[in-house]
Amino acid sequence: MLDFPRWKVAWITGLLAALCLLAIPSFLPERVTAGWPVAPRINLGLDLAGGSYLLLEADIKDLAASRLETMRDQVQTEMRRGDPRIAIGDISTRDGQLSFFVRDAAQVDAARERLLTITGGGAGMTGQRVWDISVVDTSRFVLKPTQAGLTQAIDTAMVDATEVVRRRIDELGTREPTIIRQGASRIVVQVPGLQNPQALKDLLGKTARLEFKLVDETANPAELVQGRAPAGSQVLPYPTNPSGVPFIAVKRSAIITGDQLIDARQTVDQNNQPDVSITFDSAGGRRFAKVTTENVNKPFAIILDNQVISAPNIQSAILGGRASISGSFTVQTANELAIALRSGKLPVALKVIEERTVGPDLGADSIRAGVIACALAGLLVIGFMVVTYGGFGLFAAAALVLNVIAIIAVMALIDATLTLPGLAGFVLTIGAAVDANVLIIERIREEQRRGRKLLDALSHGFSEASTAIFDANITNVIAGVLMFTFGSGPIRGFAVVLMIGIATSYFTSVTVVRLMVAQWFRRNRPRELAL
Repeated sequence: MLDFPRWKVAWITGLLAALCLLAIPSFLPERVTAGWPVAPRINLGLDLAGGSYLLLEADIKDLAASRLETMRDQVQTEMRRGDPRIAIGDISTRDGQLSFFVRDAAQVDAARERLLTITGGGAGMTGQRVWDISVVDTSRFVLKPTQAGLTQAIDTAMVDATEVVRRRIDELGTREPTIIRQGASRIVVQVPGLQNPQALKDLLGKTARLEFKLVDETANPAELVQGRAPAGSQVLPYPTNPSGVPFIAVKRSAIITGDQLIDARQTVDQNNQPDVSITFDSAGGRRFAKVTTENVNKPFAIILDNQVISAPNIQSAILGGRASISGSFTVQTANELAIALRSGKLPVALKVIEERTVGPDLGADSIRAGVIACALAGLLVIGFMVVTYGGFGLFAAAALVLNVIAIIAVMALIDATLTLPGLAGFVLTIGAAVDANVLIIERIREEQRRGRKLLDALSHGFSEASTAIFDANITNVIAGVLMFTFGSGPIRGFAVVLMIGIATSYFTSVTVVRLMVAQWFRRNRPRELAL
């Protein structure tokens, strides 16, 4: 049990040296390690580094309405396509369902076939029906979204929304943000170091649904104020309308949307005022050029998140796939809009339902308190071991120090984040790490009382105690895995430190201490050991 070949001694020594090197950057300021080729360090959580915490929730009603609008456009396009063209009446989206009538009753069957095409037979990716299609009054179709379809749409939208939020925050240049989905319709955003969350809230609050639509010039301003628009058009708010009426009527069908956008940058216009220059892809550029060529001297609306920003006249055909968005922008708001547009539109509106800001001073106080607690716990444990077990207590003390270094090194290597509960896990690990050495020493004492020689007592002590130590650690690991799997936030942070600490403490308390005892015994060859 105390026989260590040279290769094993070299392997353990090399591993300990590597762990020490990996832990060093976490003890040094970032400015010192900035030029190092490899400098893994522990990331500090929001409660230690300070920063902003936001809990975002999806607007399910907005998503359901958006699905109806998308289906409306698809139905209109599909009925006009092909031969023969199917004439239909105005499409209604009242009461959360879509309905229209086919003018020629002989085309009802053909209309049904086309509806089955665009709804995938009514079934989604899960095989469950996502749209119920029915015919009433012989020629009126009613499309109603199912709950299974809405659930599937929410899941898809939340996956996409999480990625869009991640891209927007990355554009801000923040370091080590945490963006995770929580439950069915929520996203947790943690940005260490960001003390003013207002800019972040403004950026994440933008759906960035960009549309260009033709203005309906036949609309009556008096009816617009009452929310009524001509057939085929819709009323949208226009706060900066030069006419003084804060509403405008636009065609329902979009000329072009932000889906065909490939770039957006904050620039300045000819009057040196901030604006946003946008570039469309090739298909979008051709579509934009075609529509503007056909509608010279007619106004078109630039719409962001269902609000008209401006409605200029088309002076001439807009070619080249480039345009600009002007409005009452500052440099900051224009830059925020450009970030939102080029990072992609949110598939569902998000609203902030919880917000917290942790100051750096509070985080520094937490770190200071945690370090003091760890140091005090370590000193008390080391003092107890040395007083109680003498020389063997020194081996246990050395193992304890190496265990702390190993935990820091492993956390830095796997890019783990240290939170305040993680610091509590550190303190707990310090106390638990000594348990193994206590078991070993007490087992050696028992073997000596039985009359075994020192070498046999040491070998049997380590051998017999290792089994009990392993069993005890396995139960702790199981508890840590369960906390990590079913917990969230602080609980998971505690579980990470706990599981890493269990693994490193077993290595340092059993293997490393056994190596130190073996080397000490080989050099001194004692006949008795006072414990």
